[in-house]
Amino acid sequence: ITCLDRVNVYYPVATLQGKSIKQQCYDQNNKASGRHRGGMPVESGSSAAARHTKQKRKSHSLSIRRSNSTDQEQRTVTGMQRDMLDGQDSKLPLSLRSNLLDLFGQIEREFENLYIENLELRREIDTLNERLVSEGQTIDGGELSKGALKAKASHSTSQLSQKLMTTYKASTSKIVSSFKATTSRAVCQILREYVGHRDGIWDLAVTRNSPVVLGTASADHSAALWSIETGKCLLRYAGHAGSVNSIKFHPTEQMALTASGDQTAHIWRYMVQLPVIPPLADISALCDDELDFSDREDGDGDGEGPCSEVPTIRVATTTLKSHQGVVIAADWLVGGKQVVTASWDRAANLYEVETSELVHTLTGHDQELTHCCTHPSQRLVVTSSRDTTFRLWDFRDPSIHSVNVFQGHTDTVTSAVFTVGDNVVSGSDDRTVKVWDLKNMRSPIATIRTDSAVNRISVSANQRIIALPHDNRQVRLFDMTGVRLARLPRSNRQGHRRMVCCSVWNEENASCNLFTCGFDRQAIGWNINIPALLQEK
Repeated sequence: ITCLDRVNVYYPVATLQGKSIKQQCYDQNNKASGRHRGGMPVESGSSAAARHTKQKRKSHSLSIRRSNSTDQEQRTVTGMQRDMLDGQDSKLPLSLRSNLLDLFGQIEREFENLYIENLELRREIDTLNERLVSEGQTIDGGELSKGALKAKASHSTSQLSQKLMTTYKASTSKIVSSFKATTSRAVCQILREYVGHRDGIWDLAVTRNSPVVLGTASADHSAALWSIETGKCLLRYAGHAGSVNSIKFHPTEQMALTASGDQTAHIWRYMVQLPVIPPLADISALCDDELDFSDREDGDGDGEGPCSEVPTIRVATTTLKSHQGVVIAADWLVGGKQVVTASWDRAANLYEVETSELVHTLTGHDQELTHCCTHPSQRLVVTSSRDTTFRLWDFRDPSIHSVNVFQGHTDTVTSAVFTVGDNVVSGSDDRTVKVWDLKNMRSPIATIRTDSAVNRISVSANQRIIALPHDNRQVRLFDMTGVRLARLPRSNRQGHRRMVCCSVWNEENASCNLFTCGFDRQAIGWNINIPALLQEK
């Protein structure tokens, strides 16, 4: 880049139509000055002398300060410049020519510095390659041409990143105990896939009474009920006008509670008949031959699919509509006579199911709520928020509604759930999961650090195993002390291919005891051999 003396404008260094670089700069200078006549500037002798003096003064302000040359080098360059000026025929004044040459010299030195840095980086790449080769990780190829150098540098950088990730995991294992290798497929394997939604699946739940079915909530504005054993869609609910963000089942009756982006929560009744269960097929053959995820293409949501051909409910039994923003989650309080909803309007609402009356509005969060959960046996509610906190609301005493605020995370708390005991487990976008004791929640009793943001988690009731769905398509299992038990298998042919949004346990089913869903429009039923998993621990 060159800097013009008169107008302080930068122009690219190039040669156009046979003109020298200096001549182009001169032409640009004249254009900016507006004094073209026959390609030459017009000026009188006195004005030329005055301009000559002014140019000498301006030449100091145009110099680039960064220079690594010594005084001897400067004198040598100045002598060379004078020789060049004497040997060339130019219309430019001597001071302007000298100033331009000085600028070009500084540009050359800058390029020289960049070239030296490039050589240093090249040597570092060669050193990394030699180190990888010495460790048995050879790299094929001959001379490092431009394409080969780029490919090999990318390859070595990828391997180095993998080493850094391994080192990171090793360091964090001091906090979460020890990380183990991926569990074998005999311990964790896919049993069923539930495909039929036309958009991502946000949430899922399993009924607490007979008939036992799987429920899913999808961004395609619908919820669906599925046969766990066959993977067949049994019923579809299409009463919402927005994305269905959450689904929960009544503890004793055949009713479902769904929360939606249309700022409402719906309670609707369902009746389904379970299909005849076919003979148990070979699971390994099913995973290898029938569950071919790689060949399935993502459609655009044209309304076709298994869920479009089943009975559909379009009218809710009860509509709860007091929120001023997206209702992101909802849950039944113990007994099923009240429900709580969480919204992006920064509030949670408590409703009476029978009358649809708003009982309490729970305020205090500084940003949008992301999740809510109720205790399985007590009148306790925990709400999560983007303000990096979660709050515990106590309704056990009708006259006193206490609230506790917990600030254990550094990013959005995506979910916080109760366990059967006196614990709360919280997950966050800060890539951590923390286990808390309700009796002393000043600090977590265990911290799990992962490599990806954590979404809606689930804790098994009997063995208290935490299932973590991640943004990076992985699902990991940990115990309550923070020890990693397994990572569910995932490849191009099986597992989730997009962000995993939610997990839920179903320990009453001996075969399909864990479910996950994600934005690849499918839910997956897993068989987790818990005794073998704990034995490996």
